[in-house]
Amino acid sequence: MFVIASIKSFAQVTPVDTIKPGKGPADQQLKQIKATKVKLLSDSGASQPKKSPFIDTTIQNKYGDLLNDDKKLNLKYPIWKPAVEVLGINAFTWSMDRLLFNADFSHIGPTTWKNNFQKGWEWDDDRFGINFIGHPYTGSMYFNAARSQGYSYTESFPFAVGGSLIWEYFGENTRPSYNDLVNTPVNGAFLGEIFYRLSSNILDDRTMGSNRVFREIAAGLIDPVRGLNRLLQGKSFRRTTKEVYQKEPLNITVLAGVHKINQDNKTVFGAGPTDELLNIQLDYGNPFEDRYRKPFDFFRLRTDLTFGVGRKILDNLTGYGILFGNNTSYGKLSVLYGAYQYYDYWDNKTFELGVVGFGGGIFTKYPITKSITLYTNAHLAFVPLAGNSTRFGPDTSQVRDYTYNNGLEAKFESTLNLGKYVSASVAYYYFLMHTIVGPAGNNYVAILKPRLTVQLYKNMSIGFEHFVYYDDRYLQNFPAIYSVRTEQKIFLSWFIEDPQRKGRYN
Repeated sequence: MFVIASIKSFAQVTPVDTIKPGKGPADQQLKQIKATKVKLLSDSGASQPKKSPFIDTTIQNKYGDLLNDDKKLNLKYPIWKPAVEVLGINAFTWSMDRLLFNADFSHIGPTTWKNNFQKGWEWDDDRFGINFIGHPYTGSMYFNAARSQGYSYTESFPFAVGGSLIWEYFGENTRPSYNDLVNTPVNGAFLGEIFYRLSSNILDDRTMGSNRVFREIAAGLIDPVRGLNRLLQGKSFRRTTKEVYQKEPLNITVLAGVHKINQDNKTVFGAGPTDELLNIQLDYGNPFEDRYRKPFDFFRLRTDLTFGVGRKILDNLTGYGILFGNNTSYGKLSVLYGAYQYYDYWDNKTFELGVVGFGGGIFTKYPITKSITLYTNAHLAFVPLAGNSTRFGPDTSQVRDYTYNNGLEAKFESTLNLGKYVSASVAYYYFLMHTIVGPAGNNYVAILKPRLTVQLYKNMSIGFEHFVYYDDRYLQNFPAIYSVRTEQKIFLSWFIEDPQRKGRYN
């Protein structure tokens, strides 16, 4: 009798993602499902969420969400469909360049195609933003042509490579470039998988009405190729009774304030302009949930936007995504270790730096008391390709003023949270760049970022962040150059915390 009672109790409280026809409005059922999951499966605040008997860990994470997209309702389409879409993306991009902008490189034909095959590959002279932001974004569209048609992360990557190769040979009259064949598919897959995961967190095929319209539009803006494919596949109007997409807890931090840029070298609070800033940071997945991980089950993406000086807005875009890893614990210390992909784009008054990185990283969480927690992560990565300016940034010319490099990068971040009231953190990034194309030599770039935030009300805080940029250049045929510049940021912070992923993880 006790067993039977336990089974009945289990069935009554098991959080499921299925709405039942005839059991009330769908929106009301969805609210109840979410409330039940939060109540039963929220992060306990300890080293990791409490183990729950309500979760089938073969198909669900500890928050009751799918570990994989439902394959029955997200079919893998024939290979020719994403292949044709990749061609369509290139055709659309070329038509915009040719018909709208009349770009010199868009004047193509059999003669230019023959020339590209005969003369072969080179390192191009495109501007920094084109190579390290524009090409990766295009690569993300190639990637999602397959990813949004039922292909996995690894299965989608070849489509990004193929799209890049087709463009390099046929999409422009300049010779195909080595750097684009790395930047477009590699960083394209990085951005593409992030866009896909974020749009999955928004989409819910169980919803209807204005709720559904908002979700479809928002997901389409984040991942336009997926939005288009959902329309073509009929998924934009499809209704299911259960959740069909993988979802992970997502924390969002939005900062808005002022940004003081010191123009003088080696000063802390020097003369310089004051701009408005907007920062958005996305933390996806719980690194301390003990589970098997696919690529990008856990990632971070942070972007800094600066307004007021010059035409450039994007100050930096940085992030990492796990490729594979494992969890362990030592007493109260929780640990995630694994392999990661890193993406760095910096375009500020001190330097331009774009980095493709692959390496190892470790994340730790140590609850000192019930309300005080220390988070730390450290990384060491190989850099197969980077772009690094030979002068102070940002670049506003129409020519390449940066070298191509390879090398190493190291990162360290640590945050001490005193409950929800005070958060103190420090971050240190170090890049060792060896020039492979450009003036021979080595560049050493370091970034130090201490930060302090104090809660004002609930999830609203006020904060101060100090940047120190170090840039040392040792060129074989020129005198060494040393630069130290500082910036300060004062901001209001809005922390949108997923109830199932408590904690400010750096």
